[in-house]
Amino acid sequence: MITVIGNLKGGTGKSTVAFNLSIWVATRRNVHVSIYDLDPQATITDALEIRTEDGHMPALEPIHFVSQLGSEGKHTEVIVDIGISDAEAMNAAIQRADRIVIPVAPSQADVWSTQRFLKLISNVTKSGSGPEVIGFMNRSDTHAAVRETDDAFEALSSLKGIKMIEPRLYQRTAYRRSFSEGLAVFEMDPKSKAAAEVEELGELLY
Repeated sequence: MITVIGNLKGGTGKSTVAFNLSIWVATRRNVHVSIYDLDPQATITDALEIRTEDGHMPALEPIHFVSQLGSEGKHTEVIVDIGISDAEAMNAAIQRADRIVIPVAPSQADVWSTQRFLKLISNVTKSGSGPEVIGFMNRSDTHAAVRETDDAFEALSSLKGIKMIEPRLYQRTAYRRSFSEGLAVFEMDPKSKAAAEVEELGELLY
């Protein structure tokens, strides 16, 4: 299955999500994972280089050419991180995707950006049935009294062309710290709240 992690807006945590899910699938499902870093910023590539240098297993080698996407065997899970600055690669990945997972931060600007991304997906895949599109809240508010995350979730749930799911990743330093060390959050601290969040998201998606 080809899963594209994408959004038009920067700062939604696409690379962090793709990185954590790739390692989760490789370790929890014990299957071969191909991870495509099609974002010119190449942050996943940087994290995987650190991971390899430090000897963490499994070691994953990023792929940078969209032309290879879809050539994997049926027993391989494919995760793709796309960046908006390479429109050609982004469109090609969307066309070949079985599903698109959209991390959305809790703001009105992110809701608007997701609406535009859904329109882009529709335009790119108009000649076919199109991939499944799943959204979830990322970098969510940790304070129960803050309503932005719930408000954004409700607004997104009313949109056509996207299925919003309940698992949320919250705004935690653990994501930034583990990523900089080439580790998934559940590897750095298996008992952390961040680890539990990724476990729940992975179980639902895979």
